[in-house]
Amino acid sequence: MKLSALLLLLVAASSFALAKESRATIVYDDVASEVNSSSEDPSQLWITTGDLTRATRFELKPQGVCQEKLCFPLPKARKQEFVRKNSGQNWFNLTAFAQLVQQPVAHDAALSTWYFGLRADQQQTLTSLQAPDFTLPDINGKMHSLSDFKGKKVFLVTWASW
Repeated sequence: MKLSALLLLLVAASSFALAKESRATIVYDDVASEVNSSSEDPSQLWITTGDLTRATRFELKPQGVCQEKLCFPLPKARKQEFVRKNSGQNWFNLTAFAQLVQQPVAHDAALSTWYFGLRADQQQTLTSLQAPDFTLPDINGKMHSLSDFKGKKVFLVTWASW
């Protein structure tokens, strides 16, 4: 009797553990990947470290989360927010990492799809509102530089055939 109760408890516990894992689609660097995810908190995406590398080309190393020469150290005091071990596998919280590196995330819970935008280090931003000087010919071949019009309003029209 005790053996059957123990067996039933083990089956129930393993079923509960399996129910927490599901499949998700990650779009990272505009590439879609199917991954295993942990669904304890629907607002967080926990994936295996193997799926982390396969889907994002990042890997977990002692110095942090790295992709080739680029490496983001994880705050030691907050390491449990990013990494955990469960069922003999290492899991990584990709949404917490995205927040750390200032990367926008869009999530569709109904489709179990996550889109990760450009990280702060990937975004090109204006360093000033001053345009760089350049020189181009007009339709008659006369050369004009942007600096020739300093202090005046300039309306530039550009066109490309492609």
